[in-house]
Amino acid sequence: MRVSLNWLQEFVDLDLTPEALGEILTIAGFEVEEIEHRRTFAEGVVVGKVLERNKHPNADKLSVCRVDIGEDEPKTIVCGASNVRAEIYVPVATMGSYLPVKDLKIKRNKLRGVASEGMICSLAELGLEKESDGIHVFSQENLTVGEPVYPILGLDDVVLDLTTTANRADALSMVGVAREVAALTGKPLRLPESSQQEIAGGEGSLQVQVTATEACRAYFGTEIRNLEIAPSPQWLQRRLQAAGVRPINNVVDVTNYVLLEWGQPLHAFDRDRLQSVAKGEGLTIGVRLATATETLTTLDGQSRELHPDNLLITANDVPIALAGVMGGEETEVYDQTENIILEAALFEPVAVRRSARAQSLRTEASTRYERSVNQAELERANQRAIALLRELAAGTPTQQAIADTRPTPEQWYRSLTLRLDRVQQVLGNVNNRDDGKLTAEDVERTLTTLGCELERQSEVSLTWTVTVPPYRYRDLEREIDLIEEVARLYGYDYFQDTLPESTQPGYLSSRQQNKNRIREAMRAVGLTEVLHYSLVKPEGEAVTLANPLFKEYSALRTELITGLINAFSYNFARGNGALNAFEIGRRFWQTETGVGEADTLAGIMGGEMFSQGRWTTSGQGQPMSWFQGKGLLEAAFTRLGLTVTYEATQEEKRLHPGRTAILFLEGERLGIFGQLHPQFSQENDLPETVYVFSFDLEQLLNALAAKNVSQSRFTPFSTYPAVARDMALYAPVDLPVASLIQVMKKAGGKLLDNVELFDEYQGENVPDGQRSLAFSLNYQALDRTLTDEEVEPALEKVRKALTKEFDVTLRS
Repeated sequence: MRVSLNWLQEFVDLDLTPEALGEILTIAGFEVEEIEHRRTFAEGVVVGKVLERNKHPNADKLSVCRVDIGEDEPKTIVCGASNVRAEIYVPVATMGSYLPVKDLKIKRNKLRGVASEGMICSLAELGLEKESDGIHVFSQENLTVGEPVYPILGLDDVVLDLTTTANRADALSMVGVAREVAALTGKPLRLPESSQQEIAGGEGSLQVQVTATEACRAYFGTEIRNLEIAPSPQWLQRRLQAAGVRPINNVVDVTNYVLLEWGQPLHAFDRDRLQSVAKGEGLTIGVRLATATETLTTLDGQSRELHPDNLLITANDVPIALAGVMGGEETEVYDQTENIILEAALFEPVAVRRSARAQSLRTEASTRYERSVNQAELERANQRAIALLRELAAGTPTQQAIADTRPTPEQWYRSLTLRLDRVQQVLGNVNNRDDGKLTAEDVERTLTTLGCELERQSEVSLTWTVTVPPYRYRDLEREIDLIEEVARLYGYDYFQDTLPESTQPGYLSSRQQNKNRIREAMRAVGLTEVLHYSLVKPEGEAVTLANPLFKEYSALRTELITGLINAFSYNFARGNGALNAFEIGRRFWQTETGVGEADTLAGIMGGEMFSQGRWTTSGQGQPMSWFQGKGLLEAAFTRLGLTVTYEATQEEKRLHPGRTAILFLEGERLGIFGQLHPQFSQENDLPETVYVFSFDLEQLLNALAAKNVSQSRFTPFSTYPAVARDMALYAPVDLPVASLIQVMKKAGGKLLDNVELFDEYQGENVPDGQRSLAFSLNYQALDRTLTDEEVEPALEKVRKALTKEFDVTLRS
C-alpha cells in the first residue's frame, strides 16, 4: 500500500518526519519497504517558456527551441516532441540536474550538430506516467519562469510503501492507515464526509438479482446519467499517481479514488453498452456462478474461458464482469459515455479468491475482497463516490437497485472479554514504569484509540467487555488478539527483554530418538529416505479438502505405497535405475466420527542387487529375489533388536499372491511385505521384481520403547565350539517354515542357538501334498563345550514338539 503523506495529512495531523513515522509504523507491524521523496524526481527541473520553435537544420523530427528559464539569457534546447511550440510553459531540466526515473544526468550536448543546454521534459521522465506522447505543457496560469516544478506537479510529497499482513484488510486504505497513525500518535482522526445523496428519478427499470447469495451479501447498483467524461482535476490525478494508479478519466478515477480512500472496490459500467449487451427493454444486474461453456473478454483485452468457480456479474444473465476481480471490455466506460451503472458490492473472500485463482488474475479489487471488506462502510463509500461523480462529472443519480442480505447492524460488532491480569501475564513487565506493570488506564487508552468500546465488568479483578468495531471484525476475534493490540500500540520496545535465569540444553524425546533409530536402520540396509506430499488425487473414500489448491491435490492419502511406486517409476523411466527408498509419513481415512490418521513406515526396493561385475554372469543382470528383499528387512529389524514373524497372504491385489506376507511383531499385526504383481508392474513400466512394504510406525515405536534401547547393551558371545545337528522331515506344502522354526526354538531351550533351513525338495519319493525339509540346528553354551549327552535330549525335545504341534513325519 502506497501512502501519500499529503493525502494522509487530511485525515490526521502529522508533526513527524517521514523517517520517524516510518519507524513507528514498522515497530507496530506495518513494515515500511521504501520512503519515496517524490520531489527528487524533479530536482533541478524548473518552469520554462518556449520563446521560439524552429526546425532543426539536420533532422526532420527535431526542433530547436529558445527557452526562457529565468536566467539572463534564454537557453537553446533541442527537442524531439511533436507538440512543442512557441508561447507555452513547459518543465525544463537544467544543466547538471539528474532525473532518477530515467537514470539520466543532463549535460551540455550536441544533437545533429546543434548544441542543447537542457531538456524539455515529459511526465514520464518525471515519474508521473509510464508513457507520454510528448512533452508536458502546463495549463496553469500566472506561472513564473525559473520556479521549481515539483509543487506545481504535486511532487512536493513523500510516499511510504507499506507492507501489510494478511489479517489487516483495513490497512489497504487511506482511512485505515489514518486510523492506525492516529492511534499510534494520539492525534485526532478526521474521516472524509459522505453525505446522503438523493436519487432524482426514484423507481425505474433497473433491478438486481443475486443468485449466489452466499458469495454476495450485498449489491448496490446506482444509475447515474448525463455524465461529462473529462480528465480528472489535478489534485485527484496527483493522488492517484502517488498511489501508483494511472489516471484515466473522471469517472474511472473516482472509483479508483474511493477504492484507495475507503478500501471499498467499485466499478462503473457504461449504461448504454450494458443495455446493448443485455438486449431487451429492462435491465437486471445479476450475480451468479459461471458455467464451463461461457467466455468473457476482460478489461485487459484477454478472452477468458470461464470456470465454475468464477463469480460473475451479469446483465439479463449475460456475463459482463468477473465479480470482485475485473470488469468486462464490452461494457467499460469510454470517452463517449454519458450514463453509467455504479456497482458497490460485498463479495465473500473465499469466492473471490477461488475466482481469481481460476483465471490466474489478481487485481487491486480482488486483493481487498480476498482479505475482507468492511461491511459497515459499504453505503458510506458508495455515497462518497456518487457525491464525487456529481461534483467532478456533473452526473445525476436517477435510480438505485439493492440486494442486501447482510446481518443486522448490531451483528457487525463483536464483544470480547478482556482481563487485566491476563494482559500482564502474557506481556510481562514494562521498562518505563517504576513498578513495571501495565495499568488499566493503559489498556483502556490503547484500545479506545482503535475505536473499541470498553465497559468494566469487575473493578476487583479488572475485567472489561470490549466491543470491536466493524472494520476490525475479521481481525480481533479472541482475547489474545486484544492483548496483541495493547502491546503493539503501547510499543514493543517498552517491554522488558528479560532472559531466563538458567539455560538447559535441548534434547530429543525418546520417541524422536526411536524414530531416528528406525531411519538409521533403514539407511543401513541401503534405503534412501524420501518425502512426498500428503495431498493426492481423490480416489475411493479418501478424505477430501473443502478448499483445495488444485483438483490433483484435493484429498489426503490413505497409504504411502502409491507415492513410492510413482517415484520409483519416475526415476526408472529416466535412466536413474531402481529407487530403493523408504518414507515415514501420515495416512488418513474416513471414520464414523470424523477423520482417522496414523503414522506409517513404508518402502520400496527392487532392481539388481549387484549392478557391478556383470562379467561373472555373462552380462545378465541378477534381479533382487523375494528372499533378498526379505533379508534386507530382517537386517533392519535385527539392527533394531526386534523379531518379526511372517504369514502368507493374498489380501493386497497389487501384490504377487504367492510372494506376499503379513508381518507380526509380538503377536500383533505390524504390516505387509510383498512383490508387486507382474501384471501391475508391466502396466506401469516397472521392472519384473519390485518389492514394497508398509508398517504401522506406532507399533514399532512402542516395541522399541518397551525394550528401552536408549543405551547400547553388550551381549556376550561364546568362545566354545558349536555342535551342529541336522533334522529332516516331511511337512505339508501349506505349512509355513517360519511356524516350524518358531516351535523348534521354543522347544530347544537356551542351548539352541540357531535354526536354519538348508534344503527343500518336492517330487519323486515324496508323498503327495508334502515336501521334504532339512534343517541345521546349532547348539552352543557360553561356559563350556557341549557333549552328546547334553545335545541329544535337547534335540529329542524338538522332535517331540514338532510331531505334537504339526502333521509332520520325521526322517532323521
